[in-house]
Amino acid sequence: MDDLTPRQTEILKTIIAEYTETGQAVGSEILDKKYNLGVSPATIRNEMVELSKKSYLKKEHFSAGRVPTAKAFRFYIQNIMQERELSTADEVSYKSDVWDHRADLHELLQTATRVLARRTGLLAVTTTDKGDVYYFGINNFLSNREFWDIAEIRSLFERFDENSYCNHIMDELARMENELLFMFEEKDASGICSSVFGEFKGKSVSGAIGVIGPRRMRYDVIVPSVRYFTSLINSIVAEQGM
Repeated sequence: MDDLTPRQTEILKTIIAEYTETGQAVGSEILDKKYNLGVSPATIRNEMVELSKKSYLKKEHFSAGRVPTAKAFRFYIQNIMQERELSTADEVSYKSDVWDHRADLHELLQTATRVLARRTGLLAVTTTDKGDVYYFGINNFLSNREFWDIAEIRSLFERFDENSYCNHIMDELARMENELLFMFEEKDASGICSSVFGEFKGKSVSGAIGVIGPRRMRYDVIVPSVRYFTSLINSIVAEQGM
């Protein structure tokens, strides 16, 4: 896989699992004590050095540990992650939550955004080519300690009022050919923010729906939810001739 050895891939997978759980920089000691990697602590340290050289890990300020980079998460999503399929009960519940609002586009998108935020525990955002923006779940977003410094995330929320941000999402999705878009913010919120978006298209409207949260979000759970809501909105706007 890419430029990583099988052992480096396994260690990176473990580091991402630990970081996702704790949100703390990961050191070789915790990997040795908590996980059965089958190698010595010295080997773990050496492999972490190599992963850092290859830009998969970076050093946290005031910490001896390392955190996964955007490159690491992209590698994880593309090569390691196993999605947790939505249960039939979840799919029925999601559809039921928005079905009564299917005849009105505004109510449909507003409700879908609210439900996605509630279901994922993240900040959900929907935007259209008409310039409409819906978002719910700010409390979800701020409940993550990564975002407790308001000064660091102010610019992120200010971007919701800028057409360029939403246009960027739409432009990127247009090039994805029905794939989900993963964005890893490198400037806002100190590079600890990421997002997952899907595209929907109808006769008179197109747009994107997705979530924004900490880089350590549970992608194996979040991705299927965003994919399902994208598919659901696509099917509804097609059925309603929107």
